[in-house]
Amino acid sequence: MEKRHLDLAVALRHELHQHPELAYQELWTKERLISFLHHHSSLEVVDRGHWFYAQYRAGKDRPNIAFRADFDALPIDETISLPYGSRIPGVAHKCGHDGHSACLAGFALDVNDHGADKNIYFVFQHAEETVQGGFECALLMEEEHIAEVFAYHNVPGMPVHSIAVADDIASCGSTGMIITLTGIPAHASQPEDGRNPCFAIAEIINSIPAFTDPAGYRGLVLCTIIRIDAGKEAFGMSASEGRLLLTIRSQFDIELEELRKRIEEKTREKAEHYGLKYGFDFRDSVPALHNHRESAAKVRGAARRLGLSTLEVDGPARGSEDFAWYTKRTRGAMFWVGAGEERSPIHSPEFDFNDEIIPTVVDLYRALADEPGETEGDKTRS
Repeated sequence: MEKRHLDLAVALRHELHQHPELAYQELWTKERLISFLHHHSSLEVVDRGHWFYAQYRAGKDRPNIAFRADFDALPIDETISLPYGSRIPGVAHKCGHDGHSACLAGFALDVNDHGADKNIYFVFQHAEETVQGGFECALLMEEEHIAEVFAYHNVPGMPVHSIAVADDIASCGSTGMIITLTGIPAHASQPEDGRNPCFAIAEIINSIPAFTDPAGYRGLVLCTIIRIDAGKEAFGMSASEGRLLLTIRSQFDIELEELRKRIEEKTREKAEHYGLKYGFDFRDSVPALHNHRESAAKVRGAARRLGLSTLEVDGPARGSEDFAWYTKRTRGAMFWVGAGEERSPIHSPEFDFNDEIIPTVVDLYRALADEPGETEGDKTRS
């Protein structure tokens, strides 16, 4: 990566860090990234509302490939002293999406100045933290006939500049599950006259260890209690309404569906037993991330050519990743870049993206872009 491009990318990263925005509120962030590309490149930029992409055109008969970065922040206070610290109370880039976008912008400058033999789409995505953004942006894969797509995430705790990539299932799928139970209110001195949902909620919770027993599944299955709501702060009233919020996740989508059905069946059983009405709602759902083997192999090959150490991935990451929507629509892979073993973990108040890995990512993106690819003519003849 050229030093002038690196300097611009680092300055951009710091600027983005100062102006963090939550999912679906990234107005300033999107406009700043667009203005950066307009000012420093001649790439075509297409504004898609909440998100945008830039495009480098090599020719009609050349393959289309894409690289994706996210740009939303988290509802976490900036508690560390940084010269470019967040200016927005209660919001900060504590996952490194400022760095992801700066890397992609730096790569866009490299391609703009030095060209490529493929048509390259630089996808800047909103709302990764709530996983809706990936679903919306991934439609571009079919609209523009993208042959292959890549993305990365920084990982504190891994050696700096090291690369990890998984074949097949790279991260778990997950969904937020809201269970609502409604009974009948009663005076606290006569609870038998009402129908209190708390007992049903307690019994559903007590069933979770059996539902997630590893012996019943091929892969990892988890159910995390997020929140329990029941009743009101009125000591003369027996609770009559309750909600249980869970996050369920699994290595395999079919087993995630099995877990959901088991929890629903238990809820129906307990609602009937206690005479309650019940309902279900689902939020932030994302499938398991499937890395295509040929794309993962390209990441490993590119890392070796650059002299970067590669790490073997022992099973899928527990955290879900909305890049899964992209690889459901086309070939591709997500990989991880080590940010340093002593760095604070993502989603912690002490986290800050490590600028040292920006040239590593840009060089790796360039190596992936330079991989031989099918032309439209090749596809026609095959």
